[in-house]
Amino acid sequence: MSDPKSKQLLHLVMGGRVKDPRTLEFQDPHSVHVVGVYPSYDEAVDAWRSQAQRTVDDAEMKYVIVHLHKLLDPEALGK
Repeated sequence: MSDPKSKQLLHLVMGGRVKDPRTLEFQDPHSVHVVGVYPSYDEAVDAWRSQAQRTVDDAEMKYVIVHLHKLLDPEALGK
């Protein structure tokens, strides 16, 4: 059973080919690869690292972690 005091913090891992490696503007937003949604940052980092290492030789491929919990509950950020 999970700890009732621990709060679920969802994270999305996604990536794809970007127009410029210094930005996050995807060449084709319809082809963004959604790796998955993870219940903890540690799990998201593991998934991100796996995908990023797989594409390390392609400078135009970029994977990111999106903190969904911050988007779902923006009022919690000030607490």
